[in-house]
Amino acid sequence: MKDFRKLTVWEKSHQLTLELYSATRTFPKEELFGLTSQIRRAAASIPANIAEGCGKGSDADFSRFLQISFGSACELEYHLILSKDLELLSDPVYIEINNELVSIKKMLASLISKIKANR
Repeated sequence: MKDFRKLTVWEKSHQLTLELYSATRTFPKEELFGLTSQIRRAAASIPANIAEGCGKGSDADFSRFLQISFGSACELEYHLILSKDLELLSDPVYIEINNELVSIKKMLASLISKIKANR
């Protein structure tokens, strides 16, 4: 069993989730069960799946949950583009958050590759 709290990618994705909860507070109330919910769910899914994968018994299982995290990151990437295009996120906020997300995706891809190479 691995301690997910020791993984930099988990810490970064957790911080991103907190930032997105804050950023989406200003979204219109009619988006609460739409885009706001989707962004929060996708963002929280990234560190949640990293944590769940750490609790699994094998590297293959861990890798599978990292893949799920990566998929959630891609989903979140789209929701952020949509939010920017709908002018719910300003360009500077979008750029900052998207840069963090790209960094997390690179870290996930690298960790997945490393685990696959060690099998």
